[in-house]
Amino acid sequence: MPLTFPVKISTTEMHTAGEPLRIVESGLPELQGATLLDKINYMRDNLDEYRKLLMWEPRGHFDMYGVLLVTPDIESCDFACIFIHNEGYSTMCGHAVIALGRYAIEKGLIKTITSPETQVNIQCPCGPVTAYVTYDGQKTGAVRFQSVPCFVFKPDLAVEVPGYGHITVDIVYGGAFYAIVPAGQYGLDIRESKVSELRAAAGATTDVLRKQLELSHPETEGVSFVYGTILTDGNDDYSEEITDTMCVFAEREVDRSPCGSGTSSRIALQYFKNKVKVNQSRTFRGPSGDVFTAKVVKEVSCGKYRAVVTEVKGHGYFCGNSTFTLEENDVHGRGFLLQ
Repeated sequence: MPLTFPVKISTTEMHTAGEPLRIVESGLPELQGATLLDKINYMRDNLDEYRKLLMWEPRGHFDMYGVLLVTPDIESCDFACIFIHNEGYSTMCGHAVIALGRYAIEKGLIKTITSPETQVNIQCPCGPVTAYVTYDGQKTGAVRFQSVPCFVFKPDLAVEVPGYGHITVDIVYGGAFYAIVPAGQYGLDIRESKVSELRAAAGATTDVLRKQLELSHPETEGVSFVYGTILTDGNDDYSEEITDTMCVFAEREVDRSPCGSGTSSRIALQYFKNKVKVNQSRTFRGPSGDVFTAKVVKEVSCGKYRAVVTEVKGHGYFCGNSTFTLEENDVHGRGFLLQ
């Protein structure tokens, strides 16, 4: 379906640990569908030009990220999210959940406001996620969220990555399926190597896994694909030291933050490899230099898998408001990407 003119889209701009979040507030046609998955499929099939308009240049860039808020089909949730990026649609986004916790309170989306924390229930494509927003009676602050059940799908999987040789990865679900691998396996250093080199290594790994690995989630529809590869410093043993991480997701998009669902996946993997215990908190640093803290809250089950609920904490910030328009004869204004 082509864009409907006149185009006038209003957004609020936020970021969490440097990772952008463009929150679409008005200007899109109504999304059809009874469930959140129906609405995502409707947008993908009929309104994807609006994703490109907002995520791609000249209004966005290769590593842009956004969200649309829609009516939830889970009664206990305050709202539902459609996450959008350079390639399509996400099943989970922790940095967005952290920002949206503050947004929901500041914009009056939550009826019951309490101090020192206010609970915000968010329906993500992977399932319901609970956020707890620090609130002192006047302003909001840091946000922690508890994940959907996270589990190790396939540990120590050997793959042959063109240009890099034999690589061993762990396949972990934290709201999305990730490959987790120390950057050292590629001869790279997550702190010292160029972002372009890290992006290429992670992207090549994701490409191979998408072709070779058959994924299945025991309970949730629409999540069974490799979303990205998380490179680490290999520092998985419990300590109070910061551990570095870089998530390369979608079409080789680099998360500036430590990545919320990626951090859930990393702390879950550390738990199942007996590196951390319940309620042992670790600090994860992303490419921007900002950090999330995370811990395992409790062990649960997810189908046949042992799983955990994790808690990730960070801080989102407001950084602007935008109104986007498009002239009908502006071809490049509809969106393009430079890689």
